[in-house]
Amino acid sequence: MNTRGLRSQLKDSVPVTGLCPQAGPYGVQDSLRRGFSSVKNELLPSHPLELSEKNFQLNQDKMNFNTLRNIQGLHAPLKLQMEYRAARQIQRLPFLPSSNLALDTLRGSDDYIGFEDILNDPVQSEMMGDPHIMTEYKLGVL
Repeated sequence: MNTRGLRSQLKDSVPVTGLCPQAGPYGVQDSLRRGFSSVKNELLPSHPLELSEKNFQLNQDKMNFNTLRNIQGLHAPLKLQMEYRAARQIQRLPFLPSSNLALDTLRGSDDYIGFEDILNDPVQSEMMGDPHIMTEYKLGVL
């Protein structure tokens, strides 16, 4: 009897419960609320610079806040962070795309055309659903 082949099959098998970590009450992923599942999101970065590029805006903000703190004192980065937080909260209804123009203006990136401005068209988004359900979910009614 070939037990080596059986062990390798058991080791390589994936338990059924681990396939969908965001499963709803019936064991099926709720695609309407959480979006489509993707194996790409669970993979490790394939290139050393990928993680740095993904966190570029966060690192840029930290560097700007440290520079502002050293030049103008503690109040300047705190005021700017409060303005960023207020600008992030201004959005349209959950089923409508939001441009975040106020946040772009605060960051100074409103006069640049980047990759995400052209290829991040909300009309081509995979997030589609009933407006009433999406609004109730965002407000915590559901």
